Amino acid sequence: MKQRMLRGSLSMLFLLVLFACGGNKQSGYLTGVQDRPKWKGINPYGMVYIPSGTLHVGQSDQDIFSSLTQKPKAISISGFYMDDTEITNNEYREFVQYVIDSMAHTLMGDIIENDDGSTSIDWELPIDWTMEELSEMYYQGEDRLGGNELDVRKLVYTYSWYDLRAAALNPKAPRRSFIKKESTAIYPDTLVWIRDFAYSYNDPIARNYFWHPAYDDYPVVGVNWQMANAFSNWRTQMWNTHRPEEVNSEGFRLPTEYEWEYASRGKKELAPYPWGGYYVRNAKGCLLANFKPGRGNYPEDGGQYTVEVHSYFPNEYGLFNMAGNVAEWTITAYFDNANNFTHDMNPDIQYDAKPGDPDVYKRKVIRGGSWKDISYYLQNGTRTYEYQDSTKSYIGFRNVLSFLGRSINDFK
Repeated sequence: MKQRMLRGSLSMLFLLVLFACGGNKQSGYLTGVQDRPKWKGINPYGMVYIPSGTLHVGQSDQDIFSSLTQKPKAISISGFYMDDTEITNNEYREFVQYVIDSMAHTLMGDIIENDDGSTSIDWELPIDWTMEELSEMYYQGEDRLGGNELDVRKLVYTYSWYDLRAAALNPKAPRRSFIKKESTAIYPDTLVWIRDFAYSYNDPIARNYFWHPAYDDYPVVGVNWQMANAFSNWRTQMWNTHRPEEVNSEGFRLPTEYEWEYASRGKKELAPYPWGGYYVRNAKGCLLANFKPGRGNYPEDGGQYTVEVHSYFPNEYGLFNMAGNVAEWTITAYFDNANNFTHDMNPDIQYDAKPGDPDVYKRKVIRGGSWKDISYYLQNGTRTYEYQDSTKSYIGFRNVLSFLGRSINDFK
């Protein structure tokens, strides 16, 4: 699987291993390398542990569209952590603020040289927003409406990652050929609220949804698949920088589509919905998710558009809104017949589509349905797709982190 992580994370892990190997004294017995770092596991804030297990994937109810894209199949999934909610506007804003600050520091020349010859930003220095050097961060000329407005088109996050799958298929090729560099514009597309709905007045939410405090705890939307991957990489960097005692060789990432389905089912293997029942209302007639319950009827479930990420009851794993609110990106490439050839152990299929590739190669699986979808798309077994470079008002994401070890109980 393509592991999108900073080279610095791997370097830190390598140094730990190298340090542990120093001063090795032979005794004649096979004892293994001594004084190895102790691994007690980690417990990421806002995530829940999903243990390893097996499940039957496939259409949970009648395939009313005769899509034939979810062939029943028994699979096994390795344990992982998953965000208990979708990534919120305020959480994603932390990423945006990092990119803004790093751009400002770079323009101000706040760069230091490290002992290994690399360079990094000196975050201890304050940012003087009155400096002339920072003027290029704002709209200029005819693009300017009034005052200093940040030109969000210039907010680009650049990172490197190692293509493990390509390396596995070409073991004799030089290592440098598998090191990929990505540069991604990361500011959410706030105009999706207007573009997605022709002849509809959604201007107020387009203006306010991402920045206004009223929507801090709502799921971020208007992010494409590449932006979600960039966020995941930045989150890995932030973890390994500020928690060196818990440095993790695995990075935060998007889930595979079947990790997502396994988590969504929440131990209720054959149930159509994450809450386990066959219906979208409880015994009192209350709707159990944020979706479109009837023609022209959006607000009956409590939300005209999206709702706060902790709305409604969580499933058995403690995951909120695995059905409805926003559909969610997965890392998996979409092929109609994928179940016919993927493995039964951690099934997944990926393709790193290039800008010039045909559109069909850019399809990525999305799961869970959204606030504007009918209940069919909320079902655990329903799979559909969106193009990786598309931004939508009804697609967000959450992260997972692979669990290292057999069981979390081993570290308690």
